[in-house]
Amino acid sequence: MDEIVLGTLSEKHKLIADKVLNRERINQKEALILFKEFDLSVLGILANEVRERINQKFTYFNRNIHIEPTNICIHNCLFCSYSRKINQKGAWEYSLEEICNLAKSFIDTDISEVHIVGGVHPNRTVNYYAELIQAVKNELPEVHIKAFTAAEIEHMAKKAKLDIKAALQKLKDAGLDSIPGGGAEIFDEDLRKKICPDKTNTKEWLEVHRQAHKLQIPSNCTILYGHIESYENRIDHLERLRNLQDETNGFNAFIPLKYRSSNNEMSYAGEVSTTEDLRNYAVSRIFLDNIPHIKAYWPMIGKDISVISLSFGVDDLDGTIQDTTKIYTMAGSEEQNPEMSIEEITTLIKDAGKIPVERNSIYESIKIFK
Repeated sequence: MDEIVLGTLSEKHKLIADKVLNRERINQKEALILFKEFDLSVLGILANEVRERINQKFTYFNRNIHIEPTNICIHNCLFCSYSRKINQKGAWEYSLEEICNLAKSFIDTDISEVHIVGGVHPNRTVNYYAELIQAVKNELPEVHIKAFTAAEIEHMAKKAKLDIKAALQKLKDAGLDSIPGGGAEIFDEDLRKKICPDKTNTKEWLEVHRQAHKLQIPSNCTILYGHIESYENRIDHLERLRNLQDETNGFNAFIPLKYRSSNNEMSYAGEVSTTEDLRNYAVSRIFLDNIPHIKAYWPMIGKDISVISLSFGVDDLDGTIQDTTKIYTMAGSEEQNPEMSIEEITTLIKDAGKIPVERNSIYESIKIFK
């Protein structure tokens, strides 16, 4: 770390910075000080130090597409711009044949991952989703399938009268390779009751991921930030993820998801600034010392800010997407037609002074772009 910058810190701040530099775990109180008191430039230096200790200058991406089977959902999350009820205007519900046709359109392309998430449909059980995975796998047998949030899995298991482990095993047997991190939102139980009162609760979300990890199904994890939560709420969320990772070591990446205010019932909350986005990435990188990757999901935050985030602890930009997701588009994200070519994504990474690495879904390197 820059000794000149370190020398400008107060004694209290220097003690925390020294812990980070000496690879010591910070606690929740210290994380709160990072959020509230540290200059953004110092946070960036510390987060980049941790990032390069773990991942050097490598910055990862993959070639992926999204399949969103339905936006019909039983839940009534105040922050959601995506979900609809059956027969409501704007609702969709693709058949297995339509999903197979979409998968077929990517045969003989170079995608390595299909990401499947959608609404929590009231009538579909784990048996339907196992059939869906198998159908996609039949069309794209070499492609990694990352599918279904904990909220989706909890409901489909309950609908089929199966416990979580049995439901996950059924999905794995059908071809599920990993699960994404969506549906975590914010773990504080009181706040969760306000913003997503009928959704899979914190305990259930964590248990889905715990059982997945026990079955050797890796996963990612997320937070929804920038709405009505406090720094304390964010740190509590990070602490619960860090504790589960200590237990299972099954999380590949942490993805902070910025609340977008268009077309939902929480628009009054507004949106946080870019400075706050970068502060959140940096503290997350410093605090989550046991999760190897921090991802900036560029369709949500925009390409320009994603590039800046690479200097604040982020080492992954997700993937090429190929304009196959509507979740953040419908909430007013910066990217209305999310798609990036390999040339564009590698150029963005190089312009940030980092080394682009094409990866597979479990962060094995496919190609390093010098």
